Order: sequence, then C-alpha cells, then structure tokens
Amino acid sequence: MADSKRDYYEVLGVSKTASEDELKKAYRTLAKKYHPDMNPGDKDAEQHFKEVNEAYAVLSDKEKRAQYDRFGHDAFTQGGGGAGGGFGGFGGFDFGDIFSSFFGGGGGASRANAPVEGDDEVARIVLSFEEAVFGCKKEVTYNRVEACGDCGGSGAEKGTRAETCTRCGGRGTVTLQQRTALGMMQTSRPCDACRGRGKVISTPCHNCRGSGYVKLTKKLDVTIPAGIDNGQRIVLRGQGSAGRNGGPNGDLIIEVRVRPHAFFERDGDNLYCEVPITFVEAALGADIEIPTLEGKESYHIPDGTQTGTSFTLRGRGVANVNTKRKGNLIITVNVEVPKNLTAEQKRILGEFAKSCGDQNNTKRAGFLKKLIDRCRNAANGSSNQ
Repeated sequence: MADSKRDYYEVLGVSKTASEDELKKAYRTLAKKYHPDMNPGDKDAEQHFKEVNEAYAVLSDKEKRAQYDRFGHDAFTQGGGGAGGGFGGFGGFDFGDIFSSFFGGGGGASRANAPVEGDDEVARIVLSFEEAVFGCKKEVTYNRVEACGDCGGSGAEKGTRAETCTRCGGRGTVTLQQRTALGMMQTSRPCDACRGRGKVISTPCHNCRGSGYVKLTKKLDVTIPAGIDNGQRIVLRGQGSAGRNGGPNGDLIIEVRVRPHAFFERDGDNLYCEVPITFVEAALGADIEIPTLEGKESYHIPDGTQTGTSFTLRGRGVANVNTKRKGNLIITVNVEVPKNLTAEQKRILGEFAKSCGDQNNTKRAGFLKKLIDRCRNAANGSSNQ
C-alpha cells in the first residue's frame, strides 16, 4: 500500500526543504482547487483532495515530517519505522483555519473586529473658467458615515454596554466536528448569535439602531488650486466615511467641472482665442485689441496678415496645477469681408483691385497659372489622340 502512494512533497508540489509557510500556501491552493464544494460529483477531484490533505497532515507536523523524511510512507504503516500505528485518518486535525481563508468560515472575533478603512465619498463642484484658472475657495456639501454621537460608536444605548456572547464565549466562532471519509474533521465558522464579533447588544442605541454609525451631511471649505482643469479630481485624505474598529477614515474625492468661456478654449495649459480683424487691418497692419487672462490689451499684427494666421504669446496661458509653469496664449485672426457696400465703396474697391494686379495676390496668381496650365495640357492630350 505504501509503495502505491505518491511522494507527499510531489503531491503538494514543493521541495523537501520547503518552509512551513510554503507548505501552507501550496496546501491552500490545492485544497481550494480540489475541494468537493468546488467540484460536486467529481470523484477524481475528491481523490486528489484526500491525497492533498493526507500529505499536508503529515508534512505540517514537525515530528511526522521528520519520520516521513527518514522512513517514507513506511513510517505510517503498522510495524513501520517508528510510526507507532500511523496517524489514524488525521486524528483531530483542524482544517478550519485553512478553509476559512477561502470558504468564508473561521476568522473569529479577531477577523470580525479587525480595523476596516472607511469608504471614500464623492462630491462634485462646478467652477467658472476664471475660478479654475486663478483658484478659489468653495464650500462643498456631501454625505459621509460617522460614529454615532449618542453611543460613541458602540451601538449600545446610553447606560448599557455590549456583553460577551454566551454562545461562542466571546471567541466569535463556533467549532463543528464532522465525520468524513478522511476521519473526524473540525471546522470553524462565525458565530450566528454575534455575527462573529464575540459580543451582543441587548439594548441597541435608538439613534443608530445598534450599528454604531450614522450618515450625516457635511459642509467643508475647500481650496481649489489655480490651474485645475475640467474633469480633474481633488482628493482630501481622511475626509470620507469613518473607519470601523479603529480603521482610518476614507477619502473625499471632489470631481471638478468647469464652465466654458466666452472667448477662450483651453487645451492643457494653453489657451486659444479667435479674433476677427477687418480687411484694411489685415492689409495695412494694425494694433488690434485682444483678450488675455489679465484683461484686454493691444497687439500689433503686420501688414499682409492672412486669415487663419496664428500668433503665440508665450507664458500668457494657464499656470500648471502642479509645476505652476504657465502655458501659451495662441491668437488666431480671421479676416472679415465687408458686407452691404455702397456704390461708391464698390467703385473704390474696383479701382483698388485694378491697381493691384497679380503682383499683390501671389497665391491667386499662382493658382490661376496652375489652372491654365492644367487646362492646356488636357486640351493637348485630347488633340493628340
């Protein structure tokens, strides 16, 4: 029988020098993989599960492991090298602690009462374009969970206190013994009476109904940093909901929305603005009035400026929210063609056009030349066919 058994180290997939932690980690992985609850009706998985438990029952016991390392499987057969009658179906080996990590049992009051971080809360604010660019202060209103002020977070009515659970004796768990194909096995699960906390509240607090926590509306003055952009978030550490059992508070996450501006469009730290100019200003050059973050100012454009031409004012954009370095302001001019001309204005423009000729309209002259050449080539090609 001993000869037909697989090597226990091979069963767990570990080396013979594996530490206790390595053994436990390998066992947990394989026990979860082959557990009958995970593989209902699978006889092969059931056999692997038995094999894994048998291997771990030996190798997790220092004395049995030493015997196994010396005598192999013969150490646990009748008359074997010092086994003394084997390990009898694992005896009272307690798998509760192992199973608890992946089947939800066990853990006891220590797990139920372990510190838990509070939830993060979210608030949203809407800023004007100027508020986002220059920064401001805003009052934010949001909801968060806090320890009940009446009971101080205990959950018990004033003048009373939580009592030790009589069912589990304050341990938070109850132990069950079950006869299985592997022998008697012990498993632990959270106590139903106290829900794993080890204490019960006979008289719950009227304000929080025994939970120890209440949801309240809070108002907070928040400093909005200069340069924040639409869609960015501000995280205020510890301003979220209260933690439990001494755990830290969660965070307050503020989502920022910025209203559009009448003139500017923002892309990162750069600002873009379109400015209309007259035909005369474009032709002769002029000092035009442009908007900036600091207000209106004069900017000179050269003569012969074409529509769609952009001018960059370096360092006149938005300050980066992290580095404080400013982006640029890019001005794009669009030439406005005059409408509703009088007869006299049309006559004057006509004379102006005649006086200009093609030398003042190089793009148009080039375009017309290419068009004429193309038409001639097409005509020559047709006549040669």
